Amino acid sequence: MSAAGQSNGYGGWAELAATRAELKRARHAPGRIYASPEIYQREIESCFMQDWLYAGRVEEVANPGDYMAIRLVEQPVVIARDKMGALHASYNMCAHRGVEVAYGSGNTRSFKCPYHGWVYDLSGELTGAAYMKESDGFDQASCRLKPVRLDTWRGNLFISFNPDARPLSEFVAEFEKDFAFLGWEKCRLGNKIRLELDCNWKFFHENLMDFYHVGVLHAKSFGAKFSWTDDNVRLKDDGGLSIFYKAGPPTPGAEPLLGKMPWLEHEEHSFACTGLLPPNFTFFGRIDCIRPMIAWPLGPNKCEVLIYHLFPEEFFQRPGFDETLKVYREYQIAVLEEDRTMIESMQRAMALPVYEPGPMSVLEKALHHYVNSRIARIFPEDEAKKAAE
Repeated sequence: MSAAGQSNGYGGWAELAATRAELKRARHAPGRIYASPEIYQREIESCFMQDWLYAGRVEEVANPGDYMAIRLVEQPVVIARDKMGALHASYNMCAHRGVEVAYGSGNTRSFKCPYHGWVYDLSGELTGAAYMKESDGFDQASCRLKPVRLDTWRGNLFISFNPDARPLSEFVAEFEKDFAFLGWEKCRLGNKIRLELDCNWKFFHENLMDFYHVGVLHAKSFGAKFSWTDDNVRLKDDGGLSIFYKAGPPTPGAEPLLGKMPWLEHEEHSFACTGLLPPNFTFFGRIDCIRPMIAWPLGPNKCEVLIYHLFPEEFFQRPGFDETLKVYREYQIAVLEEDRTMIESMQRAMALPVYEPGPMSVLEKALHHYVNSRIARIFPEDEAKKAAE
């Protein structure tokens, strides 16, 4: 084994060759891809610290003074809208000792460090620091919350920790081409579901694109009204994908409780699509709503999942809408709980020496593409070696 292979926590290209093979000959990835702390750290550095990341909806910080403090891949971030209406993202760390200056979400005029009282405006500029003028070399203008890149796409917030990341418009270009017609910007946030899973973050997204299991595990929930063909799967060069198929709305009985989204009136009730924007943004489009689903890594064996339900603005004015929202929420949780047992069971197997990856099914085309795109990002030196062979 090479020194590089040892430091990466895996056995080099040979160990991954079976996964990198064409689908009909491929096997699932070795357990280390999901359980190794070294590989996990590589993922954070090569993917999450480089790409644009979904951070929520614009309406979560709709008014001047609105803010939300979030933590993404261990990075504390605060997103806020200033009094002029401009959005800002900053590292949520006081420039004095690193203490978080914002917690939760709400509306405020400024952020004040609870430790020594340094005050920042909503753009992150330091506006007050008691007893610091007497300190030689203190420059208030340079002591601000460190900015984080922020941009929006059709009502969705994205941030990037990489100052050199390509523009968001380029990053989402394929996504825009395939899914702009869903009217994201004409929707509002209805439900926001947050929970933790004892599994690697990739298992959550793999499960969402694994249509092989739908007719088995979800036979009593939505599996019976689910139909697709291999031709419906469109693989993207960046590891993303688009899938168009047939499935009912995400409700008990697969009925559109709120009717069709107005701009999809021409579609059948069974209209359905799924998209993946790497590294960790998967969504489901249905005739009545859009559901972004994000898995945030919390370590090799744990992740935090956020699920958003977006509905057309006009739906919110309908009588009984709040009660209908609860139906969507409870059904979503019930389906996810069906998946939880399976993906957490897979995770427990990943660290066992006895685990041996099985062959992939031809129904796992999307999953094969996703897994291999992640491997290529984690181990670029092996990709270069393969290309040279």
